Amino acid sequence: MTEPIGYRRVYEENAPGDGHRVLVDRVWPRGMRKDDARFDEWLRDAAPSSELRKWYGHEPGRFPEFRRRYRAELRDPGHQEAVSHLQDLAGRERLTLVTATKDLAHSQAAVLAEWLAG
Repeated sequence: MTEPIGYRRVYEENAPGDGHRVLVDRVWPRGMRKDDARFDEWLRDAAPSSELRKWYGHEPGRFPEFRRRYRAELRDPGHQEAVSHLQDLAGRERLTLVTATKDLAHSQAAVLAEWLAG
């Protein structure tokens, strides 16, 4: 990987250094029209499973366990194509993962960026 992988909220304006922006949420961002999308592609299969997402509920106290479970999911065959695609993108250009999550530090985008970097 040539550059660090960034992550931002999907509702924020694009920044000049964002590079290729990929939505990594399983569901479409609330209140966003498809015509207003400010990202290059949507990779649902990079997101946590619906079951894990619902269990987590974005509760910061559950984040360590969410992180552990999500990292285990990223090794599953169902995530491999999406993860490989992200690794390929990160090796060629600046990559920014975007999510609708309000708390970026406790989001799947943060875990995924760490996973891809390591």
